[in-house]
Order: sequence, then C-alpha cells, then structure tokens
Amino acid sequence: MAVGARSGHDEPEKRPDRPAQPGAAMTDDSTGRPNGDQGSDQGSDQGPDRGTAPSGDTSADGTGDGHGEDGPGRGRDARKQRSFWRELPLLIGIALVLALLIKTFLVQAFSIPSDSMMNTLQRGDRVLVDKLTPWFGSEPERGEVVVFHDPGGWLEEGKTPEPNVLQKVLSFIGLMPSAEEKDLIKRVIAVGGDTVSCKEGGKVVLNGKELDETSYLYPGSLPCEPAFGPIKVPEGRIWVMGDNRQNSLDSRYHQELAGGGTVSNDEVVGRAVVIAWPVTRWATLPVPATFDQPGLSQALAVAPGAAGLAGALPLVLWRRKKLVARHTAE
Repeated sequence: MAVGARSGHDEPEKRPDRPAQPGAAMTDDSTGRPNGDQGSDQGSDQGPDRGTAPSGDTSADGTGDGHGEDGPGRGRDARKQRSFWRELPLLIGIALVLALLIKTFLVQAFSIPSDSMMNTLQRGDRVLVDKLTPWFGSEPERGEVVVFHDPGGWLEEGKTPEPNVLQKVLSFIGLMPSAEEKDLIKRVIAVGGDTVSCKEGGKVVLNGKELDETSYLYPGSLPCEPAFGPIKVPEGRIWVMGDNRQNSLDSRYHQELAGGGTVSNDEVVGRAVVIAWPVTRWATLPVPATFDQPGLSQALAVAPGAAGLAGALPLVLWRRKKLVARHTAE
C-alpha cells in the first residue's frame, strides 16, 4: 500500500477529527497499535526511521523534548541548579569582602546618638562618612561636619549595651553602625593656625570675622554660651562645636584636657556627607556659606601681599642698579 493511502475498509468522506499520525504512534508497543491491517501497514510504510523515539530521547533537531526522566533538558536544569548552590558561598564571600573594603577605605555608616547637632542632625539619623579623601592627604576644613574618635575624657564612662553576634558581624563589615566604638560628631569651626573666640551674648569670631550661624544653629540656641577665647588652634588640630550649643559638650568644655579642647586631625574618621536614613530625612551636609566669606582665612589674606612683595623686589633692585650706573657715568 502506498504511503498515505487509506486503510483497508471504506470510511465516509467526512470523518470526525482525529489526532495526527505521530500522535497515534507515540509508542511502538501493542497498546498504541491501531486495529486490523492498518497497524501492520503503518509499520511497513514508516520504516525503522519513521517511528517516534521513546520518551526522553532527543528529537529530530537534536534538542530533546525535555520530558524524559533523564533527558538533556532536565539534566541541564539540574546542573544549573547545582552550579548556583555551589557558587552561592563564593558570591556571599565576595560581597562581604567588598563591604569590608568599602567600610575601611571609602564610606562608613554612623548613627547619631544625641541631640547635640540638632536640627542639622537628629537623634537616630544615619549618616554616611567619607573615609576616602583622608587617605589622599585631605584634612578637615572649616564648616564641615566630621566624625572623630574620643580624644580622651570627652565621653562619660558608662556601660554600653552588649551587641549580639549578628550586630557585631554587621558592624564589622560596615552594614551597621558600631555600638562599641566611642565616636563623636561635631562641626569644625576652626583649623590649625586659626584664632577663635566668643563673647557672652555675641557671635563666634574667627580670625577677626564674625560668623553668621543662623543657617545651621538650632533655633533659639545662643552662639556664645559660655564665652571662650581667644584661642589659637595648634597646627594639625581642629576646634569643634555642636549646632545645638546649649546641649553640646564640645571643645568649649574640654579646655582643661590635653590639647586645650582641640582635636587632632589624626583622630578624625572622616567627613559626614549625607543623611542616609530615614529616607524622609535624606539630605547632603554642605559647608555653610558663612565660612566662605572673604578674609576669613589668614593664609589667603597674607598670600597676595607676600606674592606682591616677591614680585616687586626684583623691579626695585633693577631700578636701583640703573640709578647707580647713571650716577657713576655722570
């Protein structure tokens, strides 16, 4: 019988729909073989290469049907799953190392524990501190909000809550502020070489210039209570004050300690650059404009005069030499 011919018995022209031939020949056992001569005719007409492969074997295009118990599709999925779980510890390890490097050299999170910097910073805020620029020789500048280690005697001796293991791990890698480190956060008012003072009821005077601190002082806070100075800040040190002056134990209250209330630049962890948490408090921490007023920096004020003198000296010597030569010729 030719391929595609009808079976041996006549059927009406309009037949009910049936599945295509491949569906009728999914298996080569007797349960899937049609009745009568049709089964033998199909077996002889299809030939050995026309039968359907057993479940799980690859199809004609070599991709596999993916339904077999040990088929290539299932094998690849299993291998991918095993590969993911095998690589997961490595991924976690890399993430932890990166977090530790970021905490050590780039950025670290700190929690605000008091009200000394209100309203700039509130209790419970999380700030991100730039630790990268100090590695390149950057030093604290006037107006910056900085985090620094306790120089000694600034913080009251008290027992801090013992953190659990998870808190210790998260704080070690920089994902959580440390509960054990004794750090403070204040605003830099004066740096090495500056002279700072404050009279009762007046304003802070820096290198002879009054500071307008209304943009960052806590509302109702008096700039100069108590009065202090004038104080010459040693080189390599800073004078710091809180924005909530009446609720901040800053440089004013530690003048009897070594350093006269100033903090060594080496104790500075870095500059607080942004409030990261809570999201409703997100904000940057720029340097207030009052620290950019002309003549505030003594170094900059002296530099133009020194440069002018250095430039004028050769001209004066050259003119004098000409005058001496003229008088000699006469």
